[in-house]
Amino acid sequence: MSSSNTVRTARRRTLRVAAAALTAAAALTLTACSDSDAAGTKPPGQSDTGMAADSGGTGSSPKAQGSDAPPSAPAKPDTEAGAAGKQSDKQSGKQSGKRSGGGQTAEGGKAGSAGRTQRLADGISTAEVTKLGDQHYRAKIVAHGSVLATLETKGHDDGLDANDMFVTLTLDGQVHSWMGGGQQGPGTFKLAGGWTAKVTKVGELKYRAQIIGHDGVAATLETKGHDVGLDANGVYIVLSSGGVISAHA
Repeated sequence: MSSSNTVRTARRRTLRVAAAALTAAAALTLTACSDSDAAGTKPPGQSDTGMAADSGGTGSSPKAQGSDAPPSAPAKPDTEAGAAGKQSDKQSGKQSGKRSGGGQTAEGGKAGSAGRTQRLADGISTAEVTKLGDQHYRAKIVAHGSVLATLETKGHDDGLDANDMFVTLTLDGQVHSWMGGGQQGPGTFKLAGGWTAKVTKVGELKYRAQIIGHDGVAATLETKGHDVGLDANGVYIVLSSGGVISAHA
């Protein structure tokens, strides 16, 4: 082989090697660009999920932290509890309102305004007086913690013979008491203040007393199974169911 042919052959080989090298370099460049594009177009959800999992702490799941997950509602139980609490308050308020607004006495009467306690003539008993309404009063006669009797005005005065202690309760809520002075009917008797009482028996435990003044009969008392009383212009009169009458000025 001549030297010129040898040189040409060497040049061709050099060109082939250079071309192959260029081809390989181009292929590597294309591969690198493709990888770079793939990395640059990575779905943002993957990157966000990774960050949320890191910030969420141990035990956090990508699904719970991801942007597509529905928002949690931890306040719902609290809201229900709050509503239940309000309902309970309303029920308590209703119950408290029923208890305080519908009070009645143990004897079935309406609850009255705050009353007073008054010592009676025997030095032992007291009268607990309560106002129930206009000219409507109740007096409980109490001794040693026990209620012995109850007086009540219902459009008229009331009275009591408590073992020779006589008590009256007037329409204006005043209590008067005195010891003794009882007179057994039937009969006609002089009373304090210039009054005269004509007592008659009209039935079992039923007596009538006509209270007579200068101008005739001024008032009439009648027992119907219980004692009665009267305020006769400042003279207090009691007629018992047993026909005993007593007066005190």
